[in-house]
Amino acid sequence: MSAGLPVTGATDRARNRTFGPLYSRNARAVIARGLLATKSSNWLVMLSGFFEPVLFLISMGVGLGAIVGPVEGPGGGEISYAAYIAPALLAVSAMNGAVYDSTWNVFFKMNFAKLYQGMLYTSLGPLDVALGEIFLALLRGLLYAMGFTAVMGVMGLITTPWALLMVPASVLIAFGFASIGMGITSFLKTFQQMDWINFIMLPMFLFSATFYPLSVYPQAIQWLIQAMPLWHGVELLRQISVGTFTAATPVHIGYFLVMTAVGMLLTTVRLRQLFLK
Repeated sequence: MSAGLPVTGATDRARNRTFGPLYSRNARAVIARGLLATKSSNWLVMLSGFFEPVLFLISMGVGLGAIVGPVEGPGGGEISYAAYIAPALLAVSAMNGAVYDSTWNVFFKMNFAKLYQGMLYTSLGPLDVALGEIFLALLRGLLYAMGFTAVMGVMGLITTPWALLMVPASVLIAFGFASIGMGITSFLKTFQQMDWINFIMLPMFLFSATFYPLSVYPQAIQWLIQAMPLWHGVELLRQISVGTFTAATPVHIGYFLVMTAVGMLLTTVRLRQLFLK
């Protein structure tokens, strides 16, 4: 393009903006489209995702909790079994909501609807798409966290004002899972490959100290569990729920900050490789 000539067309504008073809600062267009789609077709799926952890809390926390009795919480104090597992189930809820939006939804849009390909033919860049889709996953995680925290309050499981910080902490957890989830999904091409996501999530749900403490496992298994992202989320929310913080608290937060940064980078690079060749 000759110097001095006006810039015309989406492609030329993309080449001349600050971040080149990566970012046009218009993620809101992706968000608006996603909200309209959710309003018309996905709201029942979102509603069902909220009730799953609530049912677990009632069945395990109230039912099994009557048999188990008080357990040792963060800081060594005794808490009810329901209060012990409730923050863990909130972390699971944040994970599930974020992963659903950033994997199955993204998989369909990428491989069947060809939605991202159409978006990237406009002035939108891959970072706009990544930010928009991940924001939608975070919004879902925020709604789940607020609703579940309200249920905890009704059940008398919130005993300190610190517990309100579980909501933004849940959003951070959702951010990490959504970023990594979308990046990984960009490598998957078939429904059979997508089954690996559930295969990974189920062991994390069962073994990340969700229903019983980490100390029940052999040392080697403990190291493996401590490498899992959900364990860090469970421990972070469990500490916040009782207002007990240790030197491990910033480690849990840092884990998800790094997870988010890596996921955003991976997603942006993959979308560029796939659709901006």
